[in-house]
Amino acid sequence: MVEDFGMGEQELQEMYQEVILDASKHPHGKIVSGADSSLETVSIGAHGGITLTSGHEACKTAQSQQFNPTCGDTATVYVEVSSGSNGNSYRIERIAWDGQGCSISQASLSIMVDLVQGQTVDKAMALAQDFQLLMHSRGVGLDDNQANDDLGDAIVFQGVSRYPMRIKCALLGWEGMKASIAQAMTQFETADVPAVKSQK
Repeated sequence: MVEDFGMGEQELQEMYQEVILDASKHPHGKIVSGADSSLETVSIGAHGGITLTSGHEACKTAQSQQFNPTCGDTATVYVEVSSGSNGNSYRIERIAWDGQGCSISQASLSIMVDLVQGQTVDKAMALAQDFQLLMHSRGVGLDDNQANDDLGDAIVFQGVSRYPMRIKCALLGWEGMKASIAQAMTQFETADVPAVKSQK
């Protein structure tokens, strides 16, 4: 269960709403097109498309575009994953996103970036699984104190899980992250497969 910080239910919900609104108004990891923020994490393509460019050979980049037909939220999540060479784990080196939507989807993306940036792929996927369980808890939350601690600020979405129509909003970015990581991991796997020479 979630710590109540000595607050009543109403006070706790108000605090959660403030966190969600703040995260949506001041999103972390959101790509600001046209801003000179030294877009080293992304580059703008010839047709206005955004691509994440890899910082070095041991990294793979991928992106996934997500759409919530229920409310029209969109999100494209970009990741750069470093290889698990030399016995190291695969790691999310950079993550960024672009999109539009309600405060819940935007806040969830922002908080997700803070949680998974620099984490191993395994840890990021575990966080995504815990977040999905939280979102399907119908407001009850998780019984696992460690999972609650690991989710950090994402725990504020527990109240959102009471509203089935809003769950997809909160999960949108997380689904994009999982799909992007899966694409990057596929690139690592195919890079390790030796090319088959054609026989003449």
